[in-house]
Amino acid sequence: MNAVVHLSGPQRRGPDLKELLAKVSFGDQDAFGRLYDAVAGPVLGLVRRVLRDPAQSEEVTQEVMLEIWRSAARYQPERGEVMAWVLTLAHRRAVDRVRSAQAAADRDRRAAAQAHVPAYDEVAEQVEHRLEREQVRRCLKMLTELQRESVTLAYYRGCSYRETAEMLGVPLGTVKTRMRDGLIRLRDCLGVGS
Repeated sequence: MNAVVHLSGPQRRGPDLKELLAKVSFGDQDAFGRLYDAVAGPVLGLVRRVLRDPAQSEEVTQEVMLEIWRSAARYQPERGEVMAWVLTLAHRRAVDRVRSAQAAADRDRRAAAQAHVPAYDEVAEQVEHRLEREQVRRCLKMLTELQRESVTLAYYRGCSYRETAEMLGVPLGTVKTRMRDGLIRLRDCLGVGS
């Protein structure tokens, strides 16, 4: 009572891929159509797993099928099954597409980095700072000695009014007045609006 029961009906064998590929190598379009029907689904599935982009996957699948049409004569049966050969072609083509896309993205990034122009012109910025420093020095020379010393200690050395007064040996009120007057004269000399 060990009878085998087939629930799905009789088993159908797929087409003989080696035979179809041999015919394709001689330009048999009908054989290519049948080969295409047999391998296009697995090729698309593999390519889609590599690329993850449906449109690119379809494009690469078409490229693989065209490559099979053109290079069918290069298939060597002793090196493996037809499906393995086809899927190897598909995998290589998909990986090439990924590498090509990555290389293009890298080139774009490098080009963008090289083309990046700073938001300012460094030379112009340096020249402007140098001119401003010269103008400030010239204007500082126009102040009285007490004004110049008070401003220099407070603004260039970071001293407080009290520390400035102690260093100069003058009353705090005098330092504040001289500094205020010196800053007004600097503002006028530099042409800065009030």
